[in-house]
Amino acid sequence: MKIVLKSIIMKKILYILSIIFGIIFLLALFIRKDKGYSEVYTNLNLRPLDVVGFSVKEPVNKTLNGTDYLVSRGEKGQFGGNLISSTIGEGPKTFNPFNSNDATSSTLSGIMYDGLFYTDPYTGEIRPRLAKSLEILPDKKTYIVKLRKGLKWSDGKEITSDDVYFTYNTIIFGGYGDTSTRDSMYAAGKLPEVEKLDKYTVKFTTPVPFAPFLRNLTASIAPMHVYKKATDKGKDYFRTFHSTDINLKDLVVSGPFILQEYIPAQRLVYKRNPNYYVIDEDNRKLPYLDTYTVLIVGDLNNDIIKFEAKETDTTTISGALVPKYRELEKKSDYTLYNLGATTNTSFIVFNMNTRKNKTNGKYYVDPIKQKWFNNFYFRSAIDWAIDRDNLVLNVLSGIGTPLYTAEGIPSIFLNKKVAKGHKQDLNKARELLIKGGFHYKDNCLYDEDNNRVEFELLTNAGNTQREATGVSIKEDLANLGIKVNFKPIEFNSLVNKLSNTLDWDSIIIALTGNPLEPHSGYNVWKSDGALHLFNQRSENDDKTTDKILPFEKELNEIFDRAAIEIDDKKRHELYNQYQEIIAYNNPIIYLYSPLNIVAIRNKFKNVFPTPLGGVLHNLEEIYIEK
Repeated sequence: MKIVLKSIIMKKILYILSIIFGIIFLLALFIRKDKGYSEVYTNLNLRPLDVVGFSVKEPVNKTLNGTDYLVSRGEKGQFGGNLISSTIGEGPKTFNPFNSNDATSSTLSGIMYDGLFYTDPYTGEIRPRLAKSLEILPDKKTYIVKLRKGLKWSDGKEITSDDVYFTYNTIIFGGYGDTSTRDSMYAAGKLPEVEKLDKYTVKFTTPVPFAPFLRNLTASIAPMHVYKKATDKGKDYFRTFHSTDINLKDLVVSGPFILQEYIPAQRLVYKRNPNYYVIDEDNRKLPYLDTYTVLIVGDLNNDIIKFEAKETDTTTISGALVPKYRELEKKSDYTLYNLGATTNTSFIVFNMNTRKNKTNGKYYVDPIKQKWFNNFYFRSAIDWAIDRDNLVLNVLSGIGTPLYTAEGIPSIFLNKKVAKGHKQDLNKARELLIKGGFHYKDNCLYDEDNNRVEFELLTNAGNTQREATGVSIKEDLANLGIKVNFKPIEFNSLVNKLSNTLDWDSIIIALTGNPLEPHSGYNVWKSDGALHLFNQRSENDDKTTDKILPFEKELNEIFDRAAIEIDDKKRHELYNQYQEIIAYNNPIIYLYSPLNIVAIRNKFKNVFPTPLGGVLHNLEEIYIEK
């Protein structure tokens, strides 16, 4: 009991100190009016689609010598130079965008491959990329997509409808690699049909009007003449195709950059793609930069050290460092930008999987822990025990907000009632545990079979915010008599446990949401989705032990209905319901949402950071002022 009281007293002291420092910081921001930071930093309710101080012209097409180019929206720049950014962790797991199931691999492979369409980072609209035009027929089920003519892959071969048909019909709909895109394209239980009409025209037909369909057409397009060799060898071979040990000369891409050098755990160097189809007003092919380098820095501390040493050109500034970098900015060579709350949803998830592995007959999770994690009162107690205000103040240094809902703070579908959440209440948490059949002995929590409640909590090593979060949650749950064995592990090992072995108790991690379309989370909330983390299914499951929980069934029905609902008001109502179900059942317990504060060197021009796109969304347009 003395230890618990000491812990509570220390928290209160830290809480008071954090408030004092927060007030000082906010006062300083109100005094500094030169760049409007007083307004930006203190306003957590930024509209999700606001452009942070920038307006750009509309995109236009231009046909030159039979090739349909896309004209840059930025000012005319100068060629040459290198931009250096960074990534934490151990680097990418694959360079195949269709195999990627982690943010690092998706970002680093996505640089090299464009889709038919993209989400405009300034407005949120769907815009043509490899596509030149789109026609939606009156039935609202038929989409006619015309490609730009004359576009070439980096090896000189023309990009045609064969590539599009192959990508969707064979790779995505055929279930090769990660199936998240395929899963999110089911409507009324069926996949769309895709048909090649001519060399530059493709037709998609959905089984019913399907509201999220266009956003699914932003997926990367694969070069058929390269990837067909892999699909012909089967799904097992495809999972290893274009892994990180690839001969880089075998990469054939459509994006602005192609990978030139990869040194594991050190760096990736991309060179400009001479066949890229974006031009400036003088008809010069972009990108302007000769190279783009990404340093693999391990953890957040190394990331900021690299930026301070001017070894990198851009970085994200964590909450604790914002006051320092705001002050240094006045005499520095960089500018800070506030992009509002991130779309990342940080959370703790418990492994509720009750199935057996059919190959060895063993449960993925200890049956004793299965019983705890599937106990509604246990999960609710954890939700009430976590001090989110403390996490925001001490982990994010006040530069963020508590998170209680499955939709990120910037989402236009945010359920504001759910988002209000609740304060920590340890007494309520204890009452819930007693209702759930647990009891106390010597200040330790035991289940009804007298098993001491103890479990492992994992996160990815090197992410100092998550490591600090784990320490705080361990302390919160110790106040309930729960013993948490907190263990940061290497990121790729963590992903392997999540997606392959399913051998874990609980994890702190985050997913990146789409603030414009909740259906992007289809594979998280559908009971058979590839990212249905809390009750994930595997090809190795013993089907006789499969169970779909009542609230999982509700989520299945809601997402199926919302996908085919065209009325915007009714879609909002359905997505409000799904957020209420998650908040009530707590299969995933949300923690906080930091503000996205980024810095970039002033020598780079055509830099237009936005909440939707970040700071490098228009990498091909960025140039160095000489």
